[in-house]
This record gives sequence, C-alpha cells and structure tokens, in this order.
Amino acid sequence: MYVCICNGVTDHQIREAVDNGCGSVAELTMRTGCGATCGSCLDMAASLVAEYQARDLPLPMLAAAA
Repeated sequence: MYVCICNGVTDHQIREAVDNGCGSVAELTMRTGCGATCGSCLDMAASLVAEYQARDLPLPMLAAAA
C-alpha cells in the first residue's frame, strides 16, 4: 500500500528501511523521501516504523519488558 503518495513510498519500502536500521521518521524521510513534500503521511509512517520495530525485538527483550 502507498503510504506517501507524493513521493511514491510504500509500506514495503518503510519495512525495508526499518530492517536496514532506520530508527526514526526523520531518518525514514532522509532515506525514502516519505513525508518530505506535504507531510500528511507522517502519522501513518510513524505508526509503521514503531510497529515494524516492535516486531523485530528479540524474544529475550520481550520477556524483559513484561
């Protein structure tokens, strides 16, 4: 699905950026251009970054957080 229509950034590209170490929306914007034009996608992009980061936590980290 397209998250940033202005710059043609998809959720798949956001996932790839997070998998490659992207840790913030500001960094995501630098890497992909997501949010650099009108900014209306920044809330959705931030949610996806947080979601994808949470999925990638190793299991011992999840146990420590509980």
